[in-house]
Amino acid sequence: MSAGPATVVALAALAALATSGCGLGAGSDVGGVHLSVTRDYGRDAVLEETVGDVRESDTVIRVLDRSASITTRYGGGFVQSINGTEGGSSGGRYRDWFFYVNGVESPTGAADVALSGGERIWWDYRDWTAAMHVPAVVGSWPQPFRGGYGGERHPVKVECDGGGDACAEVRARVEAAMGAKPRAKTGGDTIRVLVGPWSRLRSDPAASQIERGPQYSGVFAKFRRRGSGYVLEGLATDGRPARKFGSGAGLVAATRRYDSPPVWVVTGAADAGVSAAAKILDEADLRNRYAVATEGGAEAPLPLR
Repeated sequence: MSAGPATVVALAALAALATSGCGLGAGSDVGGVHLSVTRDYGRDAVLEETVGDVRESDTVIRVLDRSASITTRYGGGFVQSINGTEGGSSGGRYRDWFFYVNGVESPTGAADVALSGGERIWWDYRDWTAAMHVPAVVGSWPQPFRGGYGGERHPVKVECDGGGDACAEVRARVEAAMGAKPRAKTGGDTIRVLVGPWSRLRSDPAASQIERGPQYSGVFAKFRRRGSGYVLEGLATDGRPARKFGSGAGLVAATRRYDSPPVWVVTGAADAGVSAAAKILDEADLRNRYAVATEGGAEAPLPLR
């Protein structure tokens, strides 16, 4: 049985639960955090600043309330508007505010997410009709590699399966992001970075979700078969195909499977695409992006308009 509008809106609320408490927290100073507020999958910047003097008992919503004008609904349990932009529905499409801490969608509400300093908090107002659940994004680089997520640091492993020299470049960039060498282990708490052409990465259970569409992976891109290989296809916000990229295109994206740590993919239809994707693993190219395709030296933030 399909969900009715009231059920759908209620489900959306779960993705951005928050309370309206706005006082400064008690406890010691943990430093600063970086706050980004955007619209339309990061395309339009609303607010970008470093918030200092964060206290031990401060939460994601308290930091937001210190820097922006917000309103709430559902008894203060859902952020309804930021600086006058309100969530709602029109023409059968739904738009609301969602937040990420260190590039990972929080399983709890913004009022329940404590901060330890150094986090990147990103609020984005987006059309979620095609994908309410986007479990991980690349736009908080160098997080989550530098500070982890969920209040703790995690080991990181770069896993290479083809891709030529791109593997060494990805390792170097992840190492620089972490400030240390990635730990050579795989376990339930390990953040994985998969490097290689899609024909090899698609067998990974987490990466394979990308072929099923954004409603499963949160990634607005697909690899489709073309002859004996694959072609990268960018999707629009409604989940429909919007652009077919050439054989040299690459993709940098992140996803999660169940409650496991995020899995990043640095991939392409061929080795040339993997190499192109490796070159954009930096803050300038990834900031406030859900995922990024690259072709011919030009980046295409995903989803496409």
